Amino acid sequence: MKLSIPDMTCAHCKAVVERTVIELDSRADVVVDIAAHTANITTTAAPEAILSALKAEGYPARRIA
Repeated sequence: MKLSIPDMTCAHCKAVVERTVIELDSRADVVVDIAAHTANITTTAAPEAILSALKAEGYPARRIA
């Protein structure tokens, strides 16, 4: 799943996004591209759960793939 996360702009943002996904699925693979404001996530967690958790952390995202 690929997400667009426009508000993600720095290393701290990257860490929050990674931590948020890992809290939902400890075996998730999260590859964040700060410059492109995207994250590629391989997980068994429901996409809706990830989007909701990211929004709660202040990083509203949308699924792009």
